[in-house]
Amino acid sequence: MKAEFYPRVDKSRLFADGYIAERSGHSRGSTVDLTLVALPAAAQPRWRPRMGLQPCFAPAAERFPDNSIDMGTGYDCFDTRSHTADPRTTPEQAANRRILLSAMATAGFTNYENEWWHYTLATEPYPDTFFDFPIARRSLADTETP
Repeated sequence: MKAEFYPRVDKSRLFADGYIAERSGHSRGSTVDLTLVALPAAAQPRWRPRMGLQPCFAPAAERFPDNSIDMGTGYDCFDTRSHTADPRTTPEQAANRRILLSAMATAGFTNYENEWWHYTLATEPYPDTFFDFPIARRSLADTETP
C-alpha cells in the first residue's frame, strides 16, 4: 500500500517523521481519526486490486473514492500535503480543513498538525497512559443478545 499511502516517504522514516507513533494515543480512546462526508453519502465502491493504487496526494478525482469531501489528500496520507495548514491546498480544500478544525475545537479536541484528520480530546482522562491489550475479532454471531 506504499504506492497509495506514503509514496514519497521511505518506510524507515514513518516513525521518525511522526506519521506513526511508537505508542499510539488512540489506545486511550481519546484520539480519533475522522473526515467530513457530504450527506446523503454516495455509494462507495469496494476496492479491488485491479483498480490499482493512486498516490494519496493526487487530485480527488484520481484517488479511490472514499466518500469524503475534498480535503486535499486522502485520509491517512503520509505526506507533507496532509499537514493541516499546508499552503498548497486549494481555497476549497483549506476551507474544508478549517470546518473540521473548528468543529473539533468547539467539541474540545486539538489537531495533530501533521495530519488534518487526527484529533485528541484536550482534557483526556489518561494523557500519559498507553493501554496495551489484545483485540479479539468477533462476529455478530458470537455476540450474546439479552
